[in-house]
Amino acid sequence: MNQKKYNRLITVVSILIPLVVALLLFLKWDSDKLVFDLRAPNSEPITLIENLPVAKPLKSLPPIYSSTNAVTALLLVFAYIAIRRKKVKLHESLMKVSIALSLSFLVMYIAYHITTDPTPFGGSGLIKYTYYFILISHILLSIVLIPLVLISYVRAFQKAFPLHKKIARITFPIWLYVTVTGVIVYLMIAPYYSY
Repeated sequence: MNQKKYNRLITVVSILIPLVVALLLFLKWDSDKLVFDLRAPNSEPITLIENLPVAKPLKSLPPIYSSTNAVTALLLVFAYIAIRRKKVKLHESLMKVSIALSLSFLVMYIAYHITTDPTPFGGSGLIKYTYYFILISHILLSIVLIPLVLISYVRAFQKAFPLHKKIARITFPIWLYVTVTGVIVYLMIAPYYSY
């Protein structure tokens, strides 16, 4: 595949993933039906599909996908150390596992939000502002991260290592921030979950 095709694919995937995730967050598997719910006052859910198998809320997922973020953060650091020590194969393996874990996080996150009502943050004052700052920066940077990871991966795959190194210097700290803040967001909202 030539560079133009990779660039088009990266652009399409980088736009589609946030859009699809945003749309999926308005879906709710409510008992035996799938509904589109804006979760806004005076807004009635729209039933999309009925007579599905009964779905139970996947309330056990947040600590699992938060742990996935924590492991990803550690692997990113180990991958950075590996490449600094010229252990290219180890670096490559750790990065592939990090990508797989990030994708599994995304699947679990969507599954949780489709089957479970949102949990409002219960803190107030400075802690509330801190929580929302971390959450919003986490979300925005996770969107920015998608093309950065894809470009970094494609450049490594194509063995364009000088270009890979150049973009990886940007990708690494953002990816690390997103994974670490994902854990922090979970720890801050966990006391408000209803199990």
